Amino acid sequence: MTGLELSEKYYEEYGKAMIHEQFPELEAVLCTGLIGAGSECFGFDDDISKDHDFEPGFCIFLPEEALVSRRQEFELERAYSKLPCEFMGLRRSLAAPVGGRRRGVIRLSEFLKEKLGTENGELTQEAWLKIPAAALAEFTNGKIFRDDSGILSAVRQRTAAMPEDIRLKRLAGNILIMAQAGQYNYSRCTARGEGAAAQLAVFEFSKAAIETVFLLNRSYAPYYKWAFRAMDRLPLLSCTGAYLEFLMTTPNDESFAEDKYLRIEDVAADIIELLKKQQITEASCGDLEKHAYSVNDHIQDPNIRNLNIFYAV
Repeated sequence: MTGLELSEKYYEEYGKAMIHEQFPELEAVLCTGLIGAGSECFGFDDDISKDHDFEPGFCIFLPEEALVSRRQEFELERAYSKLPCEFMGLRRSLAAPVGGRRRGVIRLSEFLKEKLGTENGELTQEAWLKIPAAALAEFTNGKIFRDDSGILSAVRQRTAAMPEDIRLKRLAGNILIMAQAGQYNYSRCTARGEGAAAQLAVFEFSKAAIETVFLLNRSYAPYYKWAFRAMDRLPLLSCTGAYLEFLMTTPNDESFAEDKYLRIEDVAADIIELLKKQQITEASCGDLEKHAYSVNDHIQDPNIRNLNIFYAV
């Protein structure tokens, strides 16, 4: 059983009744579910990840104080802490102060501030340009169990897809990093026998390639340790993970350098093909740098287009 399934079963067994019986006046304004940080919210939990945070529990998101007072917040937290500590052979951790954990009673405004940087979930153009993809992935993952008011669900829906000009700006910057680190600097480093510098170039190329693949899928790259697992689930360019793993786990001596450069070009070719399919490049060559600037030229808003090409990476 996954952590998300465990959470929902615990809510259905105990949480739903607790709210209905003890706080009927709040049922229509509370939101329950499991979203945020943790492998269980992405469905990536396994036997190794069960050594921490794998427990029964769920989130209760509270709207502003005009709808749920601080007194009611305290009472909800106390009621949540009294739910059964054991469920399906697993033990729940002791409750922390309100909003202090990944489970329990959480003010929605505080959660939005943590993940999106704003208490109402409204993102400015500048925020969209700078907010980490991992934060957006954590905000849009998991599952909402009940949200009668629709407040949290509406914000999640608004942030589920990045505005196109923002996506293009992030794409342009990451593609240019791929060009510089992979197509240009990697071979220069290996030619000089600088193995460590060559591997740094590989890491820069790979990190930018991961971001690029997620952006081309119109998805958010999660925290780095889950990036490869998440990439395997993508409908487009999921095979890129195998190329990048080869690049990152092999040496940079003469026996590997040429093969690694060819894999870099394979990744570049796959990305260029998809850029053309999505009609966001006019370049007609294998040089990622030219495609990066062409992608940037497709940005409609001149204020975003004229920003430094690396502004959003």
